[in-house]
Amino acid sequence: MLVAVDTGGTKTLVASFDKDGVLGHQIKFPTPQDQNEYITTLKKTITNHYSDKAVDAIVVAIPGVIKGGIVVECGNLPWKKFNITSALAGVLGKVPVFIENDAKLAGLAETRFLKQVPSQALYVTISTGIGTGIITDGHINQAFRNSEGGHMMIEYDGVVRIWESFASGKAIYETYGKYAHEITSKRTWNQVADRISRGFLAIVPVLQPDVVIIGGSIGTYFDKFDDQLLKLLKEKLPAIAPCPIFKKARYPELAVIYGCYYYALDNIADKKS
Repeated sequence: MLVAVDTGGTKTLVASFDKDGVLGHQIKFPTPQDQNEYITTLKKTITNHYSDKAVDAIVVAIPGVIKGGIVVECGNLPWKKFNITSALAGVLGKVPVFIENDAKLAGLAETRFLKQVPSQALYVTISTGIGTGIITDGHINQAFRNSEGGHMMIEYDGVVRIWESFASGKAIYETYGKYAHEITSKRTWNQVADRISRGFLAIVPVLQPDVVIIGGSIGTYFDKFDDQLLKLLKEKLPAIAPCPIFKKARYPELAVIYGCYYYALDNIADKKS
């Protein structure tokens, strides 16, 4: 059995997978703002539900920057220099604990969901902020493990700023005064496509992915702006970096949890080899 933890800015989802990869019982609790309270609540949840089970690994997804196994900072949580791996050590005896960025885990799952795993996939989640995951041959690319595509510096409207500051769900709401599900104007969606395109015009020539997968709350409405986005990219990308295939995320709500599952499998296999 594998235990997966999807830590969100507002709620945390804990779930298990059996040996066949079937998703089991799911437990949710509000994500505490305090680091110690989060660990206490998570430990209690894991102990209460899995202490009598044969667990092979625990994987924790975090919405933040992780370096050397330590959470450096989180976009929507006031956590800094948070060693979650160490804090959870021993919660189920000798069961190993792994930690990874949530966008990269979601990208791992969405890439593995494809009928044919591409050599290079770029996963982009557009929600409150923008997160990215670079998946090479079906695995999280370790060379780009600490990359934060949403924080690329891009010129927009005459100002150099980070991509998510003008193209994220939060930025879209602040600009138009509406959430994605409230936007009906084709003109507005075309403007949203233009904002989102700026980041892809910068990152596609660098990574040259075979497939780009769009997830997150804004990605849910990909069919509202996909035509305009692809039109802009095909017009502006250089010939040496043609527009890749774009796909809407298959399971935007559960991609992170499934990413934890695949990540656990990869790490357990590495330890055995």
